Amino acid sequence: MTTGTLTVRAGRRSLDIHRPDKVLFPSEGDGGGYRKGDLVAYYRAVAPFMLPHLRGRPLMLERHPDGIDGPRFMQKNVPEHYPDWIKRVEVSKEGGTVTHLVCDDVATLVLLADQACITPHRWLSRSGQPHRPDRLVFDLDPSAGDDFAAVREAALLLGELLDELRLRSAPMTTGSRGLHLVVPLDGHQDFDEVRGFAKDVADHLAEAHPDRLTTAARKKDRGERLYLDVQRNGYAQTAVAPFAVRAKPGAPVAVPISWDQLDDPDLDARRWTIADAVEQARTDPWAGLMGRGRALGPAARRLDGLRTRRPTHPKIDQDD
Repeated sequence: MTTGTLTVRAGRRSLDIHRPDKVLFPSEGDGGGYRKGDLVAYYRAVAPFMLPHLRGRPLMLERHPDGIDGPRFMQKNVPEHYPDWIKRVEVSKEGGTVTHLVCDDVATLVLLADQACITPHRWLSRSGQPHRPDRLVFDLDPSAGDDFAAVREAALLLGELLDELRLRSAPMTTGSRGLHLVVPLDGHQDFDEVRGFAKDVADHLAEAHPDRLTTAARKKDRGERLYLDVQRNGYAQTAVAPFAVRAKPGAPVAVPISWDQLDDPDLDARRWTIADAVEQARTDPWAGLMGRGRALGPAARRLDGLRTRRPTHPKIDQDD
């Protein structure tokens, strides 16, 4: 049955969920599929942990109205029929402007789930300063297959280097194939400066481990080496939001983790799903980290100093 509506309370609003029994994630083997009502329930439950990572940021919405086996729509502009209480921000793009949705409250998150937005992708800057990111993201995916051991190794090497540069960083499973390493910034540099710094870091690490890591943009030039991808650090680029569900079988979730959890040999990119991601959220693995962004100037100078010697990447107290 995929008809009817379900009224749910979301913050100070009551919203009608249309066709809550519609299957978005088909069953697999003995596992039951997930319906739109399940997606709504998950986003309501995870909202206290997810909203701090969304507030004030333009979003790109990945919608699957007929479930993950149907067509995918990447939505940037806010449709006219969305309610007036939905927050919007107009940002400049090449050739004009785009009006993005901003999700600041649980009601908006629930409405997006009702619209079969399975995955919100966020900007790395906020609407008040769209050209100045306060997040830097390294995207780590295996070169082929599901070699998560190579992803884990690259994340540890990159985290140690960032420690040496005295930049805090935090890992997140993507719910797809790999990890994101997120670095909070103070928002004083523009995207060109941030992406340039990220590329310098990636180049330095790849030069230190040329048999395992690469920054080669062309797949044919990478071989079996893991690609250190910094391309998300550009104006109007997006990254999957923490605690976002992915349009993959089983409804995996992009989940922030601690560095200790990265040592778990059973960890992989799809470790958590909508069935248990809220439990991980309650552990608050990024506690206090994202609100303490640093400037890149001192880190860039430290990186310049490292280029004259072989990197050793010792651990440094992140509170120095």
